[in-house]
Amino acid sequence: MLNIAPQDSLNDSTDVDPVHMTAPAYAVRRVTLSNFRSYPSLRFGAHAGPVVLTGENGAGKTNLLEALSYLAPGRGLRRARSEDVLFNRASSADGGWAVAAETVGAAGETMIGTQWPASVAGNGRRAVKIDGQATNGAALARVLCVNWLTPQMDRLFIDGASGRRRFLDRIVYGFEPEHARRVSAYEKAMRERARLLRDGAADTAWLSALEEGMSEHGIAVAASRRGAVLALNTAFETWDGPFPRARLTLDGDVENWLEQGSALEAEDKFREALVRSRPQDGQVGGAACGPHRTDLVTVHAEKDMAAANCSTGEQKALLIAIVLAEARLQSVRRRAVPILLLDEVAAHLDERRRGALFDEITALGSQVWLTGTDRALFAPLDDKAQFVTVADGRLHGADTD
Repeated sequence: MLNIAPQDSLNDSTDVDPVHMTAPAYAVRRVTLSNFRSYPSLRFGAHAGPVVLTGENGAGKTNLLEALSYLAPGRGLRRARSEDVLFNRASSADGGWAVAAETVGAAGETMIGTQWPASVAGNGRRAVKIDGQATNGAALARVLCVNWLTPQMDRLFIDGASGRRRFLDRIVYGFEPEHARRVSAYEKAMRERARLLRDGAADTAWLSALEEGMSEHGIAVAASRRGAVLALNTAFETWDGPFPRARLTLDGDVENWLEQGSALEAEDKFREALVRSRPQDGQVGGAACGPHRTDLVTVHAEKDMAAANCSTGEQKALLIAIVLAEARLQSVRRRAVPILLLDEVAAHLDERRRGALFDEITALGSQVWLTGTDRALFAPLDDKAQFVTVADGRLHGADTD
């Protein structure tokens, strides 16, 4: 169980005991799919607590979790191209798919819709609506908090830094919803600057303006990441349970500048570095430094061992520990518990850790979506979860159309 001492940075009231606080949970009450993966159409009513999807491999369990992941900023848990998500492109009248959800959270009830018909989204981008109003994907972080673990993330500590940055940014979205907008604005300015440098444009005023935007948004992104890492490390100081404690650090130039001085000084250093690197960046693209190159470094605290050198089971346990720590912190910071999408997690845990995971999500009161092929693994949740069998492209034992 994770213990969190009240902190000014996380909690406005020192009278609140976050361990025993019952925070409302973000939840999807009903999700509707159209032409999405293995579902030509689906309307599913979900309970507020754990939802367990069981069925054979390839039945469509992960497809449903992927649809839910599109309720968060980004490209979903598979990071698939929008055209590859279509159920059947040839039979779709408009060549698109759609996901709609009735959700509830700290701000109350919200209707979220996202779709990818070429006639609406354009330029390969998916369209997003919140309560009927068109917006962008970054705005999703303001109304819903979603995080996930998938089997593909088992190599998170071994593969390249980009996956670790995305993992961290999803955590930061929960702490600071505006982070999604800042990341998007930074990446847009970086792409436009790279295009100008590549084309050899002589418009130095526009180039300087883009670098000004990169430095402003980039330092804000780095500062938000540092804040989240600090909060997680503080939480792990009182971590007690079968999951290992993680010690997190950020490896990057901008984080070092923030460590050494003020945010304004860091912005100046970043802007100057961008000016110096123009010739190099014009040849290779991107930017030689910035938060897009930062790496999240994770250490198994008890063993003082880099996560990349730990066993596969220990790496999985560290990932779960970080996600659970984030969920506990969100119950304090945002007064609501995030939605967790845990794909095939239980099968790779021993009985002790599997029981600890179920105890933790039950204590959180979180809407957790779990998938697995073996119904028996989830027996401890028999009287706590909504159980759904996925077979033949349909959900059985659930409120579905």
